[in-house]
Amino acid sequence: MAQLMDVAQWQPSEDDLRQVIILLQNSQAPDSTTQKEVQKALDELNTKPEFSRYLVYVLGELPGQPEPLRALSGLLLKNTIRQRWQFLPPEIHEFLKIRCFTAIGDESPLIRATVGIIITTIFNYEGTANWPALLPTLLALFQSQNYNDIEGALGALQKMCEDSAERFTQAETSQILQPCIMFFRSDFPKLRGLALNAVNSIIMMQSEAISDHIDPFLANLFSLGQDPDKEVQRQLCRALTLLLECHMGKIEPQLPEIAEFMLLKTQDESVDTALEACEFWLAFAENQDDCKRVLEPLLPKLFPVLLKCMRYTADDIAMMKGDIEDDANVPDRECDIKPRFHKAKTQGGKIESENGGDGGDEEEEEDGDEDSTEWNLRKCAAASLDVLASAFGDPCLVHLLPILRETLGSPNWEVKESGILAIGAIAEGCMTGMSPHLTELIPFLIASLNDKKTLVRSIACWTISRYCHFAMQEGQEATFRSLLTGLLARILDNNKRVQEAACSAFATFEEEAGHEMVPYLKDIVMTFVEAFKRYQAKNLLILYDAVGTLADSVADKLAIPEVRDMLMSPIMEKWAILSDDDRELYPLLECMSSIAMALQKEFWPYTPKVFERCLQFIENNITKAVNAGLLAGQLRQEMLNSGMPTESQLAAMRQIEPPEKDILRAFHTNIGPEVWNTFVQQFPTPLRERLNAQYGL
Repeated sequence: MAQLMDVAQWQPSEDDLRQVIILLQNSQAPDSTTQKEVQKALDELNTKPEFSRYLVYVLGELPGQPEPLRALSGLLLKNTIRQRWQFLPPEIHEFLKIRCFTAIGDESPLIRATVGIIITTIFNYEGTANWPALLPTLLALFQSQNYNDIEGALGALQKMCEDSAERFTQAETSQILQPCIMFFRSDFPKLRGLALNAVNSIIMMQSEAISDHIDPFLANLFSLGQDPDKEVQRQLCRALTLLLECHMGKIEPQLPEIAEFMLLKTQDESVDTALEACEFWLAFAENQDDCKRVLEPLLPKLFPVLLKCMRYTADDIAMMKGDIEDDANVPDRECDIKPRFHKAKTQGGKIESENGGDGGDEEEEEDGDEDSTEWNLRKCAAASLDVLASAFGDPCLVHLLPILRETLGSPNWEVKESGILAIGAIAEGCMTGMSPHLTELIPFLIASLNDKKTLVRSIACWTISRYCHFAMQEGQEATFRSLLTGLLARILDNNKRVQEAACSAFATFEEEAGHEMVPYLKDIVMTFVEAFKRYQAKNLLILYDAVGTLADSVADKLAIPEVRDMLMSPIMEKWAILSDDDRELYPLLECMSSIAMALQKEFWPYTPKVFERCLQFIENNITKAVNAGLLAGQLRQEMLNSGMPTESQLAAMRQIEPPEKDILRAFHTNIGPEVWNTFVQQFPTPLRERLNAQYGL
């Protein structure tokens, strides 16, 4: 009771409040000097628990202040909660839990949304067990006569469901679902969209939670079919896809009508809605019997829609810089370079995806957008075509082949490119049916390797990799040579995107061809050596993969002295100049391992330098991990002693918690204790003792 009185009675110091407001105002100043001063002051204030009271006060109880200033106060509070909640005293916790609701019904949509973010951030730490008043307070606001109260509460609930729906108990989920389903029929589109989003988030995390409410849910859901609001339509498509995955029996009688609706929505002018609708086809293909029964009559209409969705738009091309032909000399940005490792055939690795992934998420790699990791309509449509081809098999070619002939012959390069992508997407599901057409198709794809458009050349590389087994058949020696020559030329393309696609495709070709590559080893290695000179950082990682795959594929035939020396020259040069912190070193280690296994005793001249560097690398990283662990422990103790951590302490913690300890434990597990003990005997005694003390290794 005393704590509640404290929350209700607390008032800020006028002087302190004025200083906080001035600080918030100055934070929006354009000059860097003022910004640095403000940041320094904020870092200092964040070490004082009382600062949180002032932030929530400015956000919720000063409606006369400018909206951006109040929202900034809320953003700062959210960051304080996220980074320092465990260090704030209990009285501040309770204060924030109560006072954060002050502005949930504010006139400003921005402030209401900010309050919802703060509530969700606290909920992520506390859950409902430590915040029992949370749900009752939000649900009570649904009875308000004030629209802003209802939207603010529903917005907060939606964010909580989206972030952490799994944290609600079954009883709590039921309390949330009942009013949310009723909001589907609200006169306000914003409330309909928020409510449907919240229910979808619950179904995603607790699919059985909807079971007790399925009949009213479906009745209210189907009433949204003609809803004019874009967000409601997007969430409706998402809901139908989720139901397909977890409650198909309930919607089975309506599946033909739902499929027609989703076909319409896959063509929606809103790309977000079209993407949600396109996900439906991916989910449907998981249940092949129902998929065949419902979708077979729809295929003549569905396939043209999917192929149209697979075309690059003008915005896609501009964002990807797909119209730039010559960029081989442009250095990569740090953010463009993703970690990549060669997977040897002896480890079960397989290259399946269009841009050289390991096949683990091939649906997400079906479109050749090497510079984009974002799931989009093109990728989803290509993945849908892939799974539908697998579900229906060769019979679906009756509908597909006429469309593909038309697209491949189009004078519009974007249409032609989508056709080449589609040919690659159906390779696995329709291989038998496509085989009679390969004598015509493969030469077309090889010719497309020389297309004037970058994106056509790159997609041709990927699609060829899906059918390259054809070149290994008896009587196709000329095709083999043409394919190999064409891909080697594209490895040295002047466009980085094409280089990447060609390198990945060639690695697949190497795996398929095996020892058939041996007569061409000199040409292949000469191309790789030239690529080492030309490639920027990102494509070098892919080149290592191609080199390692070659070694796995031809084994000891790589030991031909002329070929071995030619290949090892750039490899050993890289080995000597890369630092231990260079991300390029890891794929080089994998590549070197494959080369060593292939060369066997012919690798001996390089063994001393390689072994010495490996030992140095491991020792340096183990030392780094041990020291980081010790420093992290010291910092944690300092923060516990000081109460509230400083910004510099938090920043230091983020920097010194490296992945090396996980790598060490994984390494220890994989090689076994006996080999590990032999291995660590080569380290100095102090390092061995610290390894044991810090990590138990």
